[in-house]
Amino acid sequence: MRAALASRDGRLWLGVGAFCLLCFLLAPRVVWIGEYPDALVIPFASWITTGMSAFVDSFRWLFRALAALVDVPLVGVRTALQATPWLVVMVLACALAWRARGPGLALLTACALGYMVVTGYWVQSMNTLALVVVSVPLSVAVGFGMGVAAAYSERVNRIVQPTLDFMQTIPAFAYLIPILFLFGFGPAVGLIASAIYAAPPMVRNTILGLRSVPAGVRESGVMSGCTPRQGFWQVEVPTALPQIMVGVNQTTMAALSMVIIAAIIGGFDDIGWEVLSTMRKAQFGQSLLAGLVIALLAIVLDRISFGLARNRFAGETPDERAARRQRTWATAVALALGALLLAMLFPVFDDYPRDLRVYPAGQLNEAVNWFLRHYSGAMDALKNTVLFFGMLPFRIGLNQAVSPFTWGFALEPWMTAAYGVAAAALFLWLLWRGRAGGALAVALVAVLLWWGTTGLPWPVVIAAATALGFQTGGLRTAGFVAASLIFVLVNGLWEPLMLSVYLCGIAVAISFAIGGALGVWAAHNDGVSAFLRPINDTLQTMPQFVLLIPALMLFKVGEFTALLAIISYAIVPPVRYVEHALRNLPQGTVEAARQMGCTPWQILTQVKLPLALPGIMLGLNQTIMYALSMLVIAALVGTQGLGQQVYLALSQADMGMGVVTGLSMALLAMTADRILQAASRRHQEKLAVGTAAPA
Repeated sequence: MRAALASRDGRLWLGVGAFCLLCFLLAPRVVWIGEYPDALVIPFASWITTGMSAFVDSFRWLFRALAALVDVPLVGVRTALQATPWLVVMVLACALAWRARGPGLALLTACALGYMVVTGYWVQSMNTLALVVVSVPLSVAVGFGMGVAAAYSERVNRIVQPTLDFMQTIPAFAYLIPILFLFGFGPAVGLIASAIYAAPPMVRNTILGLRSVPAGVRESGVMSGCTPRQGFWQVEVPTALPQIMVGVNQTTMAALSMVIIAAIIGGFDDIGWEVLSTMRKAQFGQSLLAGLVIALLAIVLDRISFGLARNRFAGETPDERAARRQRTWATAVALALGALLLAMLFPVFDDYPRDLRVYPAGQLNEAVNWFLRHYSGAMDALKNTVLFFGMLPFRIGLNQAVSPFTWGFALEPWMTAAYGVAAAALFLWLLWRGRAGGALAVALVAVLLWWGTTGLPWPVVIAAATALGFQTGGLRTAGFVAASLIFVLVNGLWEPLMLSVYLCGIAVAISFAIGGALGVWAAHNDGVSAFLRPINDTLQTMPQFVLLIPALMLFKVGEFTALLAIISYAIVPPVRYVEHALRNLPQGTVEAARQMGCTPWQILTQVKLPLALPGIMLGLNQTIMYALSMLVIAALVGTQGLGQQVYLALSQADMGMGVVTGLSMALLAMTADRILQAASRRHQEKLAVGTAAPA
């Protein structure tokens, strides 16, 4: 215990604890400690709105001309897809899928496109596909150019990397606000938003691919007499192509995930608008069927682009590759011509008759209504139990959440005393056992449970977060954490920030606990891994809006519905990263522990999990990123916080508030990222020292 308090971290948290205690004692008397004064709020939002309005007034003609220019290829591709018989499109898509991954993917593609035909969503699906077909090449071209510049210039890279951090952490809705100001409404504006949103993965993968080219490969090109341009296009790019193609895959998925959000300002007859409009009308059957179209489209595009990125024919010689390419094209053209002939002879293969469509939206609505009539009581009981006994204490604290209405009894003085004594006893016991980290966690959770996220004085939150940043990453991380939180504070967004932290914190804790347990199970059982893989793929490729639909069906609008939607989206990273980390451990270390007589539980808790902690921490990082990215979507079902502020800024076309709130969410995400990365590096350094010590 004395050693823990004498350490640098011990002295740090002792000082922070004393400061926080002082703040809690003074908060009832000093109003500004509990609530930041409105008079000290800096009007950054209004300044941005004023400046942006002046800029738009001067250059509106230029941006509207760009929108009109981009609209030309979009209209062309959309017209071509609509004019082509559905059977021809299906044949060409299946041929591409066969080329990418074989007959299995071709069959999946046929089933997915067949679903779009028989449900009557073919026109909307082709309009969405046109948006992706035009936006993805634009994103790929811009991302590749930026990636090349950053890969070969450290000065450019120092500018590009923080820009990518902001672009990938700012919520997608926040992209729409400045774009709406500059380009107005329309399909082309949705295309521009999708292209901008989807570019960062291409930039990152291009940088990674080009910087991973071995020096020997570059030298061999120089020795062969290649000019710098020839060396780049004929040596370096082919070598980096697998990683670059991964960027194309991720860019395609990002563009497709944006289609519903883009529909808000696009407003044309695509599948995103169909989902959005039916959700607004609470037509659950219709929105589910339309959302399934997006999920199927995402899965098919993901599998095809990923298959092309892996290049299953990489072992062929150039002559074999050319011959196979000729056979593939000849077969595809022959099949397409055959399909075109069938469409000309039989109209059913050109325009699928309305009488033959299968559209069970009414039956789905009736099934949901039947379920709710019989089980609404159980659903309400589950929702109220989680809200009153789980979510509410973390939001407003036990001192306010415990009441006769919610818990069935009032909080007595002896209960308060018992809570304090139990928390203090557990804290001191862990400190006595030398578990300073566990004692700190108990103290933080006890304070958070008693006061709630919204009841904590803002100096307490800033001090504790800054101290955590200093403990894990030093002065630089602490400075970034403090500056980020102060930025949110002085912009008057502290209460929405804490509401976002509350909802995301619960979602991340549940997602990581359940997902991590599933990841451990999958790492030790191939059957479980095979069962979970398609479920993870579906959840990860399904657009975020679609995840709201089943939760809305069962629990209506509210924070519990938002929590379920966030969990369903954020549960995938811990499953994937924990399984990957545990499956890729050094087998020699595990075998050594087994030979020493360790039980399976000891091997897991004392060997595997500590060694896999960097990968697990990365999974936690991504869980937080996914949860934060879902906040704005969750605002559509009644949540409060930064996500709601972004959505309100979009609906009111408030440029300044949209930028400031989006930046606040990005800073929150980057703060969590910096702390977790620093903690992971610190653990790896300790692990390296511990491993090297015996030698």
